[in-house]
Amino acid sequence: MPSVLPIVESAPGSDGFAAELERADLASDSIRQADDGWHAVLRIDGTQHHLWLKQAPRLGAAYAIELPLEDADFEIRAHASCRLWRAIKGRPPGPPLRQITAQQRERLALSLRALDGHMDGASYRAIAEVLFGQRRISERVWKTHELRSRIIRLVQAGLALMRDGYRALLRP
Repeated sequence: MPSVLPIVESAPGSDGFAAELERADLASDSIRQADDGWHAVLRIDGTQHHLWLKQAPRLGAAYAIELPLEDADFEIRAHASCRLWRAIKGRPPGPPLRQITAQQRERLALSLRALDGHMDGASYRAIAEVLFGQRRISERVWKTHELRSRIIRLVQAGLALMRDGYRALLRP
């Protein structure tokens, strides 16, 4: 996930953020070991910050965020780093890098519902009746109905999401 911050132990004597984490909530269930290292979720004033460490965290150690310039997700990680820094300093973290609008969220939900109907073998007309109600589908010819084109696009969008397109939701 691009917004996960790689954390490394700072050199002795350097200023890390260990001393300033009194505001953070790091419960025992918020940190776990995995094959690739340690994963932690810091909750600071209601905002979650996801961290990744190569080695087990040590109490009292100072840590820094590692941001390699060659990282394809550099912009996302830099933004997440600024949000963490602002939260640690007691400032509002600011807006997430990219938020899905209500309209985009509605279209995604409709796409997935249309995909479910399509995968169950329902016709485009049946899908439209379920999603938009029977009253919106008049007795006129279905082949030229504007909802038919919309349902076809929704099913195509759902199929694209099913074929790894959902990963695009995590990118800016």
